[in-house]
Amino acid sequence: MFAVTDTGGGASPPPVAEPGPAAPGTVLPTQPAASGMQPGHQPAERARQEIDYGRRGKGYVFGAFQPATGAALTEAYDRRTTANFVDFLEKVQLWLAPGIERVYVILDNLAAHHATDVLLFALAHPCWEFVFQPKYAAYLNLIEPWWKVLRSLALRGRRFETWTELSQAVQKATAYWNAHRHPFVWGRRRRHQPRRASGIGLLPKAA
Repeated sequence: MFAVTDTGGGASPPPVAEPGPAAPGTVLPTQPAASGMQPGHQPAERARQEIDYGRRGKGYVFGAFQPATGAALTEAYDRRTTANFVDFLEKVQLWLAPGIERVYVILDNLAAHHATDVLLFALAHPCWEFVFQPKYAAYLNLIEPWWKVLRSLALRGRRFETWTELSQAVQKATAYWNAHRHPFVWGRRRRHQPRRASGIGLLPKAA
């Protein structure tokens, strides 16, 4: 079983930044920080940076994920169309190990996922079975928490001038994940919880 989706349930990746009033990566000049401030002098202001708004482009990342092994496949497209989705399904077919008897594809209810071309793809690949999750139940798809991991690896703390740069970052992050992958299971991961000692619990002390 694996999950197929696009950009975490259909939301596009963070928009590519467009320069605002200030040049990208520059900080507007302000007063220097005060060291040993003289009496009667006002404290220096903090350095401020103009916020960058706008877009230079956008696109969509389609992804397939195998929870049992943690293997992932991503592909960037400039548009979210039925043709692009079917093209991605063809790449998933080539990506899967040969000899798989049954493939369960978990999808949301995006219109492109119900298109005629997708039905024709399913008829051409009888081992594929499309399972559509209920509305407002994205948590049922294990690729959703993996999207958070991918965003952290590829996008956090970085700035991209073009959609091509962002796509390359996603590709490198996916390759890194596959080199260090691990299975995904249901439930919350337990971290830093000491093991409880076996035996009879202590009785409360009398006041």
